[in-house]
Amino acid sequence: MIQIFQKSRSFGPKMAIISGGNSYSFADLHAAADDFAYLLLEEQADLAEGRVAFMVQPGFDYVRVQWGIWQAGGIVVPLCLSYPLPSLRYTIENSGASVIVVSPEFEVTLKDLSDELGCRFIVLGKNDQAKVPKSLPEIADSRGAMILYTSGTTNLPKGVVSTHGNLNAQISSLIEAWKWTSEDSTVCVLPLHHVHGVVNVVSCSLWAGASCEFMPNFSEKAIFDLIEQAKINVFMAVPTIYFKLIAYWESLEDHRQKQVSEALQKLRFMISGSAALPVSVMERWQAISGHLLLERYGMTEIGMALSNPYDGPRVAGHVGYPLPGVSVRLSEEGEIQVKGPTVFKEYWNKPESTAESFTEDGWFKTGDIAAIDELGGYRILGRNSVDIIKSGGYKISALEIEEVLRQYPGIADCSVVGLPNDEWGELVAAAIVTKSAIDEKALSSWMREQMPAYKTPRKYVVVQDLPRNAMGKVTKKDVVQLIK
Repeated sequence: MIQIFQKSRSFGPKMAIISGGNSYSFADLHAAADDFAYLLLEEQADLAEGRVAFMVQPGFDYVRVQWGIWQAGGIVVPLCLSYPLPSLRYTIENSGASVIVVSPEFEVTLKDLSDELGCRFIVLGKNDQAKVPKSLPEIADSRGAMILYTSGTTNLPKGVVSTHGNLNAQISSLIEAWKWTSEDSTVCVLPLHHVHGVVNVVSCSLWAGASCEFMPNFSEKAIFDLIEQAKINVFMAVPTIYFKLIAYWESLEDHRQKQVSEALQKLRFMISGSAALPVSVMERWQAISGHLLLERYGMTEIGMALSNPYDGPRVAGHVGYPLPGVSVRLSEEGEIQVKGPTVFKEYWNKPESTAESFTEDGWFKTGDIAAIDELGGYRILGRNSVDIIKSGGYKISALEIEEVLRQYPGIADCSVVGLPNDEWGELVAAAIVTKSAIDEKALSSWMREQMPAYKTPRKYVVVQDLPRNAMGKVTKKDVVQLIK
C-alpha cells in the first residue's frame, strides 16, 4: 500500500479536507479515491504507470482524483489551470497521457484536444460514476507516481518523474523537520502543479492526519479571517503572498491591525518558499505577526533539501541546513548538489538531460549557487544561469543587489538581471517598481555607497509590475525583455 494511504486510513472520521463550503473526512476521501480508481481501471488490473493528466479545481475533487490515479497504478500529471491551450497540449502530448480528467468548467477547454489525441475523457460529475469494486494493484515504492513540469526558463519544460519512494521520502522528511501532527490545520493557496502545493502543503497535512482547507482564489481578507477564527495554525506561502498580506494589513485601521496581529501570533509556524524571500519582507512580517518566517530551499527535482530550523535561530537571507535524509554539498564552483531518496528518478523521455544533471558519483546538480556560513547554514547566491551575473570578470549575485535596492525609499520591488554586453560580458540592470518618484542619479549614488561599484546597476527601468509565473516567482527572461 502507498504510504500516504496507510498513514491516513487510521484517521477515519476525522476531518481531512474543507473545500467549496463542505467538509470531508479521511474516510470520505479514501472511499472516493477507491471509487475513482475502480473507474480508471475498468477491465484492467493495473494502469501500469500509464499517465493520467488532470485539470481539476483545488479541493476534494483534486485529491480524490490524484489518489485514485495512484491507487489504480497510474502516474499523475497535474495541469496548470491558467495555462493556455498550447502549453496544455505540450504537457499532455509530452507525457503521453492516455486519460484526461477535468472539472466541468474545463470540459470545453480540453474536449477537442482529447478527441484529437485519442485520449479517454472523464468529466467529474458527468461520466465519473463508480464501477463495481475490484481489487486494487499493489504499488511498489520504485514505481513512477508523478510528473511535474519545470518552469522552462531556458528551454521547453521537462517532465520530472518522481517515484512513490521519492514522495514518501520527501513527505516524511518534512513531517519530522516541521513537526506535523494530526492536531494541525492549514490552508492551501498555492497551485497544485508545483511541489510546494502538492507535497509541502496537501500531502504533508494528509499524511499527518491534519486538515487542509482549499482556497482556489486567494484573498488577503479571507486568509486573515481564517487565522482570526483559529481555523488554521500552519501557513505556507510564497514571498509575493506575504507582500500582499503586509500591504493589506497596512491598509487596515489601527484596531483591526492589532486584532489581526494578535491572531497571527497564535499560529504554530509560517513558511516561505519557491522564491527568494526579501529580508525587508521577512522583517516587516515579523513586526506584524511575531513570526520569523521559516525559509527553506527546494525544487521540483528534489523536493525540499534545506530548511531553517523549526526550533532554533533562523537567519534572514539564509535557507538553513540539510533536511532529514537529505545529503547536500557544494561543488568547487559553489553549486548546491543533492543526494538521497528524495531526488527524482528521471526527466521524462530525456535520458541525456537526466545523465547531464548528475555528477559521476551520483549527486544531482541543482544549478543554484550558495555559500555556507560559519554555523554550516546555506545562503543562496543565485541561479547559476539566471541570478549569477558575469560582468567584467566578476560573478555577481543578482539577489544580493536586489536586497540592497529594496532598502531604498520609494522602491516597492525590483528584479536585477544581466544584459548581454560586448564590453562587460553582461551589464547589471534593474527593473524597479516604485511607490513614489525616484531620482535615478540619487539612486545610483546611494547604491555606490552601499556596495562595490562593479555590482551596482548601470541601467534602471521603472515598470508597473514585475512579470511572474504561477508560483509568484519573477520570470527573469521576461524582465530582460522589459529592460532591453
